[in-house]
Amino acid sequence: MLSRVADGLYWMSRYLERAAQTARLVDVEFQLWLDQTPEAAAQRWKFLFEALRIPPPQGVVDPARLLNSLVFSRTNASSIVSCISTARENLRHVREQCSSEMWEQLNRLYLEAVATWPEEAWMQKSHAFFHAVQEGAHLFQGVTDGTMSHGEGWQFIQLGRYVERTDALAALMEAHFKRVARPADQAVESAEYLEWVGLLRACLAFEAYCKVYTAEIRPLRVAEFLLLNADFPHSVRFSVDRVNAALQTIGDLTERREKLTTRIAGRLRAHLSYSQIEEVLAEGSHAYLENVRSECSQIHTAIHQIYFDYSIESELAS
Repeated sequence: MLSRVADGLYWMSRYLERAAQTARLVDVEFQLWLDQTPEAAAQRWKFLFEALRIPPPQGVVDPARLLNSLVFSRTNASSIVSCISTARENLRHVREQCSSEMWEQLNRLYLEAVATWPEEAWMQKSHAFFHAVQEGAHLFQGVTDGTMSHGEGWQFIQLGRYVERTDALAALMEAHFKRVARPADQAVESAEYLEWVGLLRACLAFEAYCKVYTAEIRPLRVAEFLLLNADFPHSVRFSVDRVNAALQTIGDLTERREKLTTRIAGRLRAHLSYSQIEEVLAEGSHAYLENVRSECSQIHTAIHQIYFDYSIESELAS
């Protein structure tokens, strides 16, 4: 596969995953923000930007302006509309590699996103917009799995999705655990309960968590579920497992299995597989999650160097 094609599929998948994650998190935080005092709301916005890995704005907090920046702004490359537009542009350049159904679904999502205008009345029906973005991304994933051959191109789409998801989940958990301090194995009560439910909902995890642990929220259990659960699609460990599997398959198909990417991903996968949540929290969740993000960044850099921006001379010599 040409490096430009692999690059386009990888980044298309990353940007679409980022749009869905941003829509989910902004939707949850905006609903929680409605019942907050102005001072508490300002802290919520600060948390939101930190969780989304975006520099927070300076000066007085204006909810309408902040929402516009996170949802519609074309100058913010991480806004929902910008991410969907960039994902569509990446897929447009490699249309010969995707099915017609994939292009139609992503184009439909793009047209729906750009047709929405940031008017004042929009804030009252924002939930429908955020839901449409998430549903559109889920439909695209299903169409991709059902209509595209599961070869090298499909593997790069999986790789982009789960590299982005790993980093986003680690950043969200890091920001949340930094903000909410409570003994790990005590049940959460009163107002803090909504904070933890918000975290789980931002990861599509509340119902799945309740089926495993009941509706009683304990930080230790939440951390274990979102970080180390091997079966839930929006946990860090599940995402890293999928990154590792995609890299192994791509390595076999391209005869580059022994390259750096598989070693870094395998090391991170082993680290998550053998960690105990009590040890993670005792040593400090911040350091652990920071290490996950650092290794995720190394994986991305190695992918770029080995598959997208490699030297032709070095490949011919190898």
